[in-house]
Amino acid sequence: MSHMGHRAFNHEQSQDTEAEYDRLRDLARQEASKRNSCFQRSQEAYTSGDGARAKELSEQGKAHGRKMEEYNKQASEFIFRENNAEGRVAPDTIDLHGQFVEEAEEILEERIRYAKNHGQTHLHVIVGKGNHSANHVQKIKPRVEQVCRELGLQYATEENAGRIYVNLTGGPADMSQAPAHHYQQPHHQQQQQYPGGGQQQSHQYPQQQQQYPQQQQQQQQGGNQNELEEVVNAVLPRILRKLEKACCVVM
Repeated sequence: MSHMGHRAFNHEQSQDTEAEYDRLRDLARQEASKRNSCFQRSQEAYTSGDGARAKELSEQGKAHGRKMEEYNKQASEFIFRENNAEGRVAPDTIDLHGQFVEEAEEILEERIRYAKNHGQTHLHVIVGKGNHSANHVQKIKPRVEQVCRELGLQYATEENAGRIYVNLTGGPADMSQAPAHHYQQPHHQQQQQYPGGGQQQSHQYPQQQQQYPQQQQQQQQGGNQNELEEVVNAVLPRILRKLEKACCVVM
């Protein structure tokens, strides 16, 4: 399994936070390597006529595969929560940085269903520019465009090439007709504790300048957190079925 670029976050992170994400993906890669080795030796044992050994190695390979899936699940959930936490993105935005292509596809499909069910008319999808990928090739963006085509949704690359605007109503992807919707985090900086033991501060995107009244802001943030939980809980179990063969991390 190749790793397409180092930076999986769309904002500044503590070293502990990035280290935790890298640790989980590295553990998954190690388990994938062990799984493949077991399966190869199992095939060799079977070919040589040692059926018992072949079965034993096959079971070991499956066990490593399950561990690989679990580590990838933890990494996907961890980075999704980091990149889409309160104050990081606007309510009409989803950040897919650091996901495997298959993970990004599943998350986006679930997010689109959620948005439609809640009357949202459009979605901004952060896919990254490929700056941190091998040869600067974007991998998530083509898959996002494919999902939109399959769902019959019009889309357009925004002025920021790392973002895609999706019209959820079935109409043309005319961003000039999209409702003006900006979001800004509270003035105080929020700190959260992460598995690595470090603390990190939330950051806003430059284009998000409008300040909501405090009560409306709190309601909006509560909705964002509920949305985050719904997407995570709905998506991750299905992702695992697509990750038996490890794929590339894309930025």
